Amino acid sequence: MRSLLPSLADLRPVRDSWNTDIVAGVTVGIVALPLALAFGASAGLGPAAGLVTAIVAGFLAAVFGGSNVQVSGPTGAMVVVLAPVVATHGTGAVTVVAILGGLLVVAGGFLRLGRFIAMVPWPVIEGFTFGIAIVIALQQVPALLGVHDLKGTTTLEVAWNAVERSTWDQASITLLVAGLVAAVMVLIQWRAPRMPASLIAIVTVTLLTEFAGLDAPRIGALPDTLPLPSLPEIDTATLRELLGPAVAVALLAAIESLLSAKVAAGLADTGDLNPDRELVGQGIASIGSGLFGGMPATGAIARTAVNVTAGARSRLAAAVHALVLLLIVTTASGLVGKIPLAALAGVLLVVCARMVDREAAVMLARVSRSALLVFTITAIVTVVFDLIVAIQIGIAIAAVLVLRSLASTTHAEREPLPGDPQPGDERIALFRLDGSAFFGAADKLADQIAATRDIDVVILRMSHLTMLDTTGARRLAELITTLERRGVTVIVKGLQERHRSLASGIGVLDALRHRAHAVDDLETAIEHARSHVRRRVP
Repeated sequence: MRSLLPSLADLRPVRDSWNTDIVAGVTVGIVALPLALAFGASAGLGPAAGLVTAIVAGFLAAVFGGSNVQVSGPTGAMVVVLAPVVATHGTGAVTVVAILGGLLVVAGGFLRLGRFIAMVPWPVIEGFTFGIAIVIALQQVPALLGVHDLKGTTTLEVAWNAVERSTWDQASITLLVAGLVAAVMVLIQWRAPRMPASLIAIVTVTLLTEFAGLDAPRIGALPDTLPLPSLPEIDTATLRELLGPAVAVALLAAIESLLSAKVAAGLADTGDLNPDRELVGQGIASIGSGLFGGMPATGAIARTAVNVTAGARSRLAAAVHALVLLLIVTTASGLVGKIPLAALAGVLLVVCARMVDREAAVMLARVSRSALLVFTITAIVTVVFDLIVAIQIGIAIAAVLVLRSLASTTHAEREPLPGDPQPGDERIALFRLDGSAFFGAADKLADQIAATRDIDVVILRMSHLTMLDTTGARRLAELITTLERRGVTVIVKGLQERHRSLASGIGVLDALRHRAHAVDDLETAIEHARSHVRRRVP
């Protein structure tokens, strides 16, 4: 329990890096402002909800999380999950989903599931990242065209309805605003990559819009303080309906946060990562965010990377990032409210473009058709259905392909007996079992051995077997029983110690005619087999 909670040890790095941590925190806060506004608006909750999430969740995750440099807040992947919830149940449902999802993530941390949740295949990660980028881009279509208050069950449907309802008079202005933001961001990232491109682009385009008097929809009034924590009134039936989205939020928060923390750990020496504590921290962050009217939070890879590259080495940086955003809310909410919504859409379009790892897609296409298949299906399912279904299907397909690969390397090869041949050796079949005797290959192994005829003794060399599961052990026991009924003596050689308990419990050793037929070295096995053959020769 102690390892999952904050301690004085968390403050030790601050003594050596407090100055660079403060600079990094201010830098990340400036970068996070437009993203928080954009993700809140894109989820259908409003820009204020994005700011609340970045402030509350960002601070709580910094204190309770398992990474020294993780920066948490609203992310594009979470927007993809939340947008349908808002469309179906309203904004109040997000608070319930955030709290329920947060409780599940905390429970995952206390159950020590951190190391297992991070075991998502790389093609699946790339596939749903690509799919998320497409979905977020589609979510920007209404803002790009200046159309609002649209209904639809899917992102594709809402985007199509926006196209049908748009008029060129309004769309020309919003497209111009978004295009200018994207152009300024790309230019700054090209010429001055260390500058906060999104913030500069939004400030520049907002000023141009104000001075030119362009009729572009704005963010509008924002609160100048954090709202008080509260719980929405909700009935039991709706609560049951929200359990599914809450599970999806929990899985997404856990997976994305751990992936982000692992990326941060690889960027610099920033201390050990405690994956279970990271889950606890992210769960607490989502609960706190929901209570204050925000959305569920996750570790944000882009903001965490900015934090590390800016010099952060302790939790102080992420805490400062949240305080910077709080300062902006309390002192400049009026100015922030003048930002055009289309400008936020322009920021997210650039973010979507940067999310797509073209080199990874090309690499997958070159090295493995099966990996490319997993990538493609995961991306398509993410766009057509939802993210969690995509992850489930992607992992399932990847698992099937891995099992097929394992099964292809598993076989029973008949070998000649070593040394000088002796009369009767043709009646002895020596089989070397290679690969993994698991449920996907056990029948293949057994059938190869059982097909051998005109023999008196079978020696099974099991020392090369890399894996044995319960199905494999059971099938071997059945094979031995079948051969013994035919009058064929079976000798098991080299049963590994790590497999012995399972083989004994499932009945592999009990199926042998005699316990002496389980031996440790090949010479003993061959001599024992020859003795059986000699006894059978008239």
